[in-house]
Amino acid sequence: MEWQEFERKFPQKLNEQQKEAVQSVEGPVLLLAVPGSGKTTVLVTRLGYMIYAKGIAPEKILTVTYTVAATEDMAARFASLFGTDMADRLTFKTINGICAGIIHTYGRKTGRTPFALLNDEKVIADTLAKIYQKTERTYATESDLQTVRTLITYIKNSMLTEAEIRELDKTADMKISAIYKEYNTWLREQKLMDYDDQMVYAYTMLQRFPELLSLYQDKFPYLCVDEAQDTSKIQHAIIALLASKTENLFMVGDEDQSIYGFRAAYPEALLSFEKNHPGAKVLLMEENFRSGAGIVKAADTFIQKNTLRHKKHMRATKDGEEVVKEIAVKTRDDQYRYLAAVAENCAAAQADRVTGNVTAGGMSDNVTEGRAGDVTGNVTADRADSMTRASHTVAVLYRDHECALPLIDLLERKEIPYRMRNAEISFFTHRTVLDVLNIMKLAMHSKDAETFLQVYYKINTYIRKEDALQIARISETQDISVWNAAVRYHGLSDYTMSSVQNTRMHMQQLLTERGDKAVKRILYYMGYQEYLERCGLKADKIEILQILGSREDSMAGLLQRLRELQDILMQKETDYNCHFILSTIHASKGLEYDTVYLMDVTDGILPAQMLKNPEKASREERETYEEERRLFYVGATRAKSELYVFTTGKPHSFCKELLGKEWQITLPYETKVELKKPDKVSRQGSGLKKPDKVSGQGSGQEKPEGGASAPVTCRVKRPVQ
Repeated sequence: MEWQEFERKFPQKLNEQQKEAVQSVEGPVLLLAVPGSGKTTVLVTRLGYMIYAKGIAPEKILTVTYTVAATEDMAARFASLFGTDMADRLTFKTINGICAGIIHTYGRKTGRTPFALLNDEKVIADTLAKIYQKTERTYATESDLQTVRTLITYIKNSMLTEAEIRELDKTADMKISAIYKEYNTWLREQKLMDYDDQMVYAYTMLQRFPELLSLYQDKFPYLCVDEAQDTSKIQHAIIALLASKTENLFMVGDEDQSIYGFRAAYPEALLSFEKNHPGAKVLLMEENFRSGAGIVKAADTFIQKNTLRHKKHMRATKDGEEVVKEIAVKTRDDQYRYLAAVAENCAAAQADRVTGNVTAGGMSDNVTEGRAGDVTGNVTADRADSMTRASHTVAVLYRDHECALPLIDLLERKEIPYRMRNAEISFFTHRTVLDVLNIMKLAMHSKDAETFLQVYYKINTYIRKEDALQIARISETQDISVWNAAVRYHGLSDYTMSSVQNTRMHMQQLLTERGDKAVKRILYYMGYQEYLERCGLKADKIEILQILGSREDSMAGLLQRLRELQDILMQKETDYNCHFILSTIHASKGLEYDTVYLMDVTDGILPAQMLKNPEKASREERETYEEERRLFYVGATRAKSELYVFTTGKPHSFCKELLGKEWQITLPYETKVELKKPDKVSRQGSGLKKPDKVSGQGSGQEKPEGGASAPVTCRVKRPVQ
């Protein structure tokens, strides 16, 4: 069947670049597809062209997708175009699905029983917790275990050597090399393998047993790979082996959208495709069908600043008066209050659509004239009409889940509907967060010797370990506070006793302070900041605690609110009818929204780190920074018609580079969103600046205990001595 006939029989609106990609069937081909360029349409159409025009049996084609959901979606889209019967004859699999088949085939051919797949997350977590405790001599939090799992996946997928694994110890805040070794030993002893091992074992088998490799090469002489930029080094190695006989390899991806480096994504495979596959063709799909011309132009100019990429340009196919603007606010808290107002307006407009009472945007009550210095917004009269469309979606995108916690807090207080993608609660079990909460818990319950042993060395008590154990014993046996126990214990020096008395005074002050003031006291006056610096730990989580604390009149209120937020995130049901969406940039990849707000576009958050000296930076440093740029690029290109970028008074390199002189605007805006103050929300800023003055002069006498028990249930056991 000739191309013209195929087009008539299966009509698709394809541009010239897309047509060329569809007709490239033989040999190694790399298709670089910019955001919104219709890569899935091309992939599916190409499969149909291979079958109907080139006469290739569908059983001979293997299509590799990144996720199970993508596998199902692609199979469904193919079925809708070319029929269910033909779709059933095609093979759509994830790389893990392929590797499971290879291992099973090996076992059947050799008569050997392969290791069983360990897919019980509780067993994995319990095992790693025991190994972590043994190695680190402390109990692992949920956040610690999550980090361990991520690092193990990274090690196996990156095919790191033993020396490279040991190098990770320097930056991982744990002895990951020892944990990794013991975990693998345990797996072998139990005759088990995890999902990452599936790929390691399958790769090893394909290398060691040529007949097994030949079997799969003959079975699937044509390979198609979707989302190639997210594929890891070992996954690329497996695919290369499978394709090595015929080299009929069709890979679709975009190194500009590679944002899973922490999961060992290997965009280098795209950059070296021609070198690794002699005679390869590199095709481009550069037309963006999603976003307006302004968004496309700004995003393309921005990503051109990366150097580790193929040369290509994203071009717009849409015209229009789309919006690309910076929203400059004084503090992070201002952006949360701003977005809460946007969400309220969105809900009101959606309610008006349901009732039929659509006004001029359904937001006329909340759109007023603004002036300089206000927390301003961009819900304009002409924009209001667009937001009344039934399908209009508004997405707030951010780097990490914790960035959204203060916004979620406001939305819940005001009972404003929102939809959240892939909620996560690791923030509440992060080590620095638990430390602060445990210090607060000890302030409320000074007889809690167990908590005392968790925090005494993290604040300025200057108590030795052996002395701390004796103080804890006295407190427990005599049923007195740890501070009174320290007084009765005669093993402390005068200097240490003075430090203990000062710490007790601060503990008393914590009970009288607003939540954010209590956090600042712990950080700056009780020595916790010094502890973080000694351990090389970041204080980024603390700022979120301060913002949340500014909305609570007391430390106890902050603890209670944290427990409530944790429960909310664990129990929240997804409302798919809600058009106001919260998501990490990672979770939004492959999706699109009418309006996108990018939060926290500030140096230190996005990007997380700056290149101090770009000219002298190592390749590794450049790769890290360029992934930061790619992350921002992916977020920006989710927007169809409106893109807003939040900045604070801090430097914001990415925003300046995105907007440039052509797009740069200054405050005030023409209009603003009327911001209603939620209950208990302070207007005070919440930056991590040392307060000029914190009251702390007390008598040194212990305050009687009382009140409810500490509401946060994240219990940390006594450390292993």
